[in-house]
Amino acid sequence: YTPEEYNYEPIDGRPRAKKSDYDNVDVIPVSDPNAATMSQKVVQYQAVLQLATTAPQLYDLPYLHRQMLEVLGIKNAEKLVKIEDDMKPVDPVSENMNLFTGKPVKAFIYQDHAAHITVHMSALQDPITAQVLGQSPNAQAMQAAFMAHIAEHFAFQYRKNIEDKLGVPYPAPDEEMPENMEVEVSRLAAAGAQKLLQANQAMVQQAQAQQQAQDPIVQMQQQELQLQAQELQRKAQKDQIDSQLKAAQIDTERMRIQAQMDIDGARLGAQIAKDQMEQEFQQGVEAVRNEIEGTRIGSDIARNIAAMQQQREQATQQAVKPKGAEE
Repeated sequence: YTPEEYNYEPIDGRPRAKKSDYDNVDVIPVSDPNAATMSQKVVQYQAVLQLATTAPQLYDLPYLHRQMLEVLGIKNAEKLVKIEDDMKPVDPVSENMNLFTGKPVKAFIYQDHAAHITVHMSALQDPITAQVLGQSPNAQAMQAAFMAHIAEHFAFQYRKNIEDKLGVPYPAPDEEMPENMEVEVSRLAAAGAQKLLQANQAMVQQAQAQQQAQDPIVQMQQQELQLQAQELQRKAQKDQIDSQLKAAQIDTERMRIQAQMDIDGARLGAQIAKDQMEQEFQQGVEAVRNEIEGTRIGSDIARNIAAMQQQREQATQQAVKPKGAEE
């Protein structure tokens, strides 16, 4: 806060003390009573850095390292560690160059995010780029940085697409909104998100249909699928016919067995009836024989009785005949 030069003559010495005399002096005020010395601050930042290693996604690591360098008194810390506030918007090719060399990049809301995403994705899909990156020991980190930056551009692009569907500009990302305004904006965003979803679904379906119609490999696959479907249908029909034939054979065999059982039953019934008739006939013949034999025996008895009666009568007649009659 000294003037550029003194406007008076000192009593002792020469007027040499002025603002430029303090250009090489860093005056850092101590505002935190809990960290009055540099050693205490270093210990505090070391503790924070150790916590950051357990959950790095919760911390702004570049900003934390920048502060650590400033606490240690390192000059030009802003050149050693870049933070988002230091970054300036650049074209997508320059962003790719920074990503290849491990430098930080940042997307800005006004940029053409679709163009940036196209350039970044083209670089990742380039076979030569992929070959070079694959040989780098930091390949995984570079790819992660690419994808994170693409996601940042995509987030801004998604915001712009919502604005296009709503037909009105969306509030700034860091703008504070009253509660009623936030509720209204959320309802508008819901309607815009639904419109964007339907438009993207229709676009993807149309693109897939066009690609399938033009891609010979897809056409061959579709033909192969059709042939497979026809083969499956043919097999299903054959299996159905075989099943019907098998069922018909089973029915025919069942009918044959039933008919054979009916024939055997009829044959057995006829045999039983025949045997019964023969038995009854035999019994009738035997009865007739018995009756004839009884009649014969009765006749013999009657003849015997008649003969005996005749003999008795003759004997009686001889017994009563007169003596002279005999002479």
